[in-house]
Amino acid sequence: MTFPELAAFLKSRRDRVKPGDVGLPVGPRRRVPGLRREEVAQLAGLSADYYTELEQGRGAQPSEQTLAALARALRLAGDERDHLYHLADRRVPPAAHGPAAHVQPALLRLLDQLTGTPAQVITDLHETLVQNEAAAALIGRPPAVRGPAASFVYRWFTDPSARSLYPAPDHPRQSRAFVADLQVVAARRGRDAEVTRMIRELHRRSTEFTALWDTHEVGLRRNDHKRIVHPGLGVIEVECLSLFSEDGRQRLLWFTAPPGSRAAEQLRLLSVIGTQDMTDREHTAQDATGSSWLGG
Repeated sequence: MTFPELAAFLKSRRDRVKPGDVGLPVGPRRRVPGLRREEVAQLAGLSADYYTELEQGRGAQPSEQTLAALARALRLAGDERDHLYHLADRRVPPAAHGPAAHVQPALLRLLDQLTGTPAQVITDLHETLVQNEAAAALIGRPPAVRGPAASFVYRWFTDPSARSLYPAPDHPRQSRAFVADLQVVAARRGRDAEVTRMIRELHRRSTEFTALWDTHEVGLRRNDHKRIVHPGLGVIEVECLSLFSEDGRQRLLWFTAPPGSRAAEQLRLLSVIGTQDMTDREHTAQDATGSSWLGG
């Protein structure tokens, strides 16, 4: 199966995106007007060979997840995103929410400006849509899964390893905050199929979730002080700030620390350490009692 129109469209969109628009260094001697193929592949989480095949009109029909990733990488507007799906012969409308959702353009533009600040865009069910390298270095990359497990809230109550992100003494507060946030989201969505399925599964798998749900506490997570366990730098104390999309379905999160603070220095070191897995995060979390490993 070939997709020549899809190939031409991808090439045209790639040519118009400047490296600086997506947080990439411009550098000298660029032979293309916009992004290189390997840069688009990197931004979309695809192999360079696979993206090259797409742009040459060859290869298998791309999945909806692949198309969603390409739409984000190429910074497509809503109509352009829909056109991309049609050219790939994906007639089902793209998901309005979930990991395959189209990132709100305004949030994506802001994310592009936060190159040195850990930041990511998530859904109202805490599914990561896109994150910058600084965020990946701070909190890790999300697993490539679908369904309820794509939600960090779901994993928090069903997968013990998810809790290694925070020191154990902070777990009860995080649990309460996640459930209070989900109460608001479920009511706003009118208990649609996605959120109903997730809540049902959480009740089935977690007695802690059920007990907290029955307290009926409500409150969106707008701003929060977090202690994050990093495998190389120990506990990093940050402020997590949120900017909500107009419909409330997506959030831009970014993590900051006061200038000159120990946490600010730790965040600076993240750019040196990057996303390398230095130690086992779960083991680090068990040892964390609030003191940072940085400098002993």
